[in-house]
Amino acid sequence: MATDDAKLVSRLLAGDEQAFREFFDEYFERLYRFGMARTRGQSDLAEEASQRALCRAVRRLDTFRGEASLFSWLAQICRNELADLLEARHRDAARHVSLDSEASAQREVAALQSDASAEPDARVARADLGQLLRELLDGLPGRYGEILEWKYLEELSTQQIAERLHVTAEAAQSSLQRARQALRSALAARGLDESLLDSD
Repeated sequence: MATDDAKLVSRLLAGDEQAFREFFDEYFERLYRFGMARTRGQSDLAEEASQRALCRAVRRLDTFRGEASLFSWLAQICRNELADLLEARHRDAARHVSLDSEASAQREVAALQSDASAEPDARVARADLGQLLRELLDGLPGRYGEILEWKYLEELSTQQIAERLHVTAEAAQSSLQRARQALRSALAARGLDESLLDSD
C-alpha cells in the first residue's frame, strides 16, 4: 500500500474529520471525471455515481488491503455504481415506453441497421473511440482491463504493475501482453482493426 494511501485510510478508520474532508476533496473530482468519461458526459449520472462510490468506500474502508492504489480501488467501486445506476435507468425507461413511441423506435432500429451495414472504420469515425475502448476494458476477463488502465491511464511501469500484482516483472510483462491480446480480440469481435491500438 502506498504510504500516503495507508496514512489517509488509517486516519479515516480512526474517525478523523479532517481526513474525511481531505478524502472527499481529493477523490470526488477524480471519480467525477472517471464517471464522465464512461457516461459520455452525463454529469448527473457521473456525480451520483461518484458520491455513492465515496460513501460506499467509507463504509468498506476496513476491506481495503492496498493491493491497488486507493484511487484504483475507488474507481472499481465507481464502475459498479455506474452499472447499477444505468441498469436502474434502463428499467425505468422500459416501464415508461408508450405506444406512441413505436414510430420513433422503428426509426432507431432502421438507423442501427444502417450503422451495422456500414464499414467498420466509418462506424468508428462516428463513435466515441475512447468510450468504446473503456467499455472493452471493463469487459475484459480477470484483471486484464485493470492492468491496461494501470499501464496506459496511470502510466505505471512494468515494475510498478508487478508490485501491484505481487509478481515478478517478467510475469507482469506476460500478463500485460495477454491483456493486450485480449483487447485485440475484443476489438476484432466488434469488427474493428487492431491498428486502433498503440503498438506499445
